[in-house]
Amino acid sequence: MPSTAVPELFEDDAHSVVEIRTDSLPTLRELGPPDLVHLVKQPIKSTTKQVGVYHHVTGIDASSSASLAAYINTLTYSPNDKLNKVTSGIYCCYNAFSRVDMRVQVQIPGTVESYCVDERGNKMEATEDHWLETYLCSVLRAYSYADNGSGDTIKRIIGVRRFNPITSTDQEQRFLDAAERLFFSGWQLGSDPEIQVPNLVSNHLTSGILTYIKISGRFASGINLFEKLRARDPEISSLLARVYIAGDEEVKAVRLLHDAVQELPMDYSLLDCQADFCNKKSRSDLALDIAKRAVIAAPSEFNTWARLAEVYVVQEQWELALLTLNSCPMFTYQDKDAPRLPEPSRVSLPLAPETLCDEIDDAGAAPEVDMVHPTLRRLAAGNYKGTFHKAYMLLTQITKKIGWDQLLKTRSQVFVMEEEYRAEKQTAAPVEKNRNASTTALRGDDTPQPNGHGEPEAASETTDEPHDDGEPSAADSHLDPDVSKPDTTITVRSATETPQPPTDPSHQDYTQFQHKRLCERWLDNLFMVLYEDLRIYTIWRTEAAQYRQQQLAYKKNAEEWEILGDLAERLHHPDEAVEAWQACLSMRFSPKAMRGVLGLYEKHGDHRGMLGALIRLVAWQYRWYSEFSPDLLYAIRKLIEEEGAVKVRSIIQATSLPQHILDLTHQYAALCAAFKSDGTEG
Repeated sequence: MPSTAVPELFEDDAHSVVEIRTDSLPTLRELGPPDLVHLVKQPIKSTTKQVGVYHHVTGIDASSSASLAAYINTLTYSPNDKLNKVTSGIYCCYNAFSRVDMRVQVQIPGTVESYCVDERGNKMEATEDHWLETYLCSVLRAYSYADNGSGDTIKRIIGVRRFNPITSTDQEQRFLDAAERLFFSGWQLGSDPEIQVPNLVSNHLTSGILTYIKISGRFASGINLFEKLRARDPEISSLLARVYIAGDEEVKAVRLLHDAVQELPMDYSLLDCQADFCNKKSRSDLALDIAKRAVIAAPSEFNTWARLAEVYVVQEQWELALLTLNSCPMFTYQDKDAPRLPEPSRVSLPLAPETLCDEIDDAGAAPEVDMVHPTLRRLAAGNYKGTFHKAYMLLTQITKKIGWDQLLKTRSQVFVMEEEYRAEKQTAAPVEKNRNASTTALRGDDTPQPNGHGEPEAASETTDEPHDDGEPSAADSHLDPDVSKPDTTITVRSATETPQPPTDPSHQDYTQFQHKRLCERWLDNLFMVLYEDLRIYTIWRTEAAQYRQQQLAYKKNAEEWEILGDLAERLHHPDEAVEAWQACLSMRFSPKAMRGVLGLYEKHGDHRGMLGALIRLVAWQYRWYSEFSPDLLYAIRKLIEEEGAVKVRSIIQATSLPQHILDLTHQYAALCAAFKSDGTEG
């Protein structure tokens, strides 16, 4: 199997990267950063001058000191550096269970020493339990830090080699055995950013197991694992049900969920699984009551509220969808642990011969960020992550279905608008106070009731309106009049703030507000951000139409086309998104644009188009030291499942790209054969 080249980041003489990693150990929160490999090199003809080089890596077998030492030994010869030799190396791999950094130090030639370093920098003996935990963490990190094909993850941390941690059924068995032994400690590893409190079934370990089962298609192995664990704790039923559903065993899943809910009627993971299943089966009427019960079972979790909002969107109950969205508990996004190292003194990013391909090489492409129009660069929605990203996507789904005008109308029916507030200040009257802000959506009343954040005067009258910075208004930009700037609402500063009593008792009740509630500040901001997205999108489509009528070319640079593709995608205009991404690709190769085009091919069942995109994405990933992308492997497995391995191999081979590039995709197909995926027989 072809291997990637080895990136080299040169250590600044004033800073030891290993010591800096040691100092950063107390700040790590979850799975830890990718493994650090540090080498000491010296010129072949000199014994005095030494230089430190390093890179990061994921997916290496970390089950013993011998396997990590073996990786260092593979680095002793470099075809790109024939003037220096490696004299020693150290491999650092974080154990998130025991919160220690496992270290393997190799002298070349000479000895191998293994130990671990705790958060205080103390050196400790590495035990068998430490190695078991470290191995499992290394597999989970390989999935967590893998790129989805778009290149976003690869570009975030420079010089990371990514390997597939599980390439055979034997390795699968070792992973699942380790997962079973440590399963009930998985909550210690943290969870996805949308989860408020990691628990037995929502943590990085369960996410890693489910990801592996999905991309490999090894549903029987996953069912076997969760059946054994469920015998020890019935809460595992929700995970088992998800694997049944993914493995097309829906009857078993429904029976399991029915029995498990009888035993655990307020387990929110079970209820959420049920609601999701019913909603996807076009039975939102069944999903609604289940989703409401899940919210009652876990009112502080974002996902239960988001699921209820999804159901209301399907049922076209727009007011209740907005109310539910407004009730979602929002969490500050916590990014993955990343290396906190100083800028290297020099960087070497060599190319392996097997990855050379003019068509996909973007190494020489100068970034065009400085040439991007300021209005495009300022679009905030593309940076949303975690709960804010999911909430924004729900808001855009509503907008896609009912339009901006109707969204504003619904918003004004649900939330207290500033003009109403000012007008009503003078004529206050008693209102009903016996309803809570978050229970309206649960009860499903036709008209929202007063919110539970206190009276309007308790809320801030200020809002976070975006500054125009001299940008043209809607009218100046020949916008459709539908895209009018939203009026200001009365917002609540924080969902967790305790409202203060009104300063003027005579103004504490307002007659027009008895069926309205206050808008959370974060949601008010989302409306403003959505307005800006729609404004720019409308300008783009209007200008493009005018240029077409005049038979003129509509010109943007590649970076701007990429941003416009993202904009159209998040506003649920897939055809326009692909149009922008294809315009980007006509100028230079962009993994993000190609990943977007792949999605269109997949939607339309264009298997040749899919494989053409996959071949180029796989090659680009290899060029940047990534031999493993779960999303790309999953796409290839699904193609083989539908078309058969023989046909897929034939289409790959018929592509007019160099053979060494085609071989990289053949390796992904060979993985599917190793796991006996559907369609690989014969």
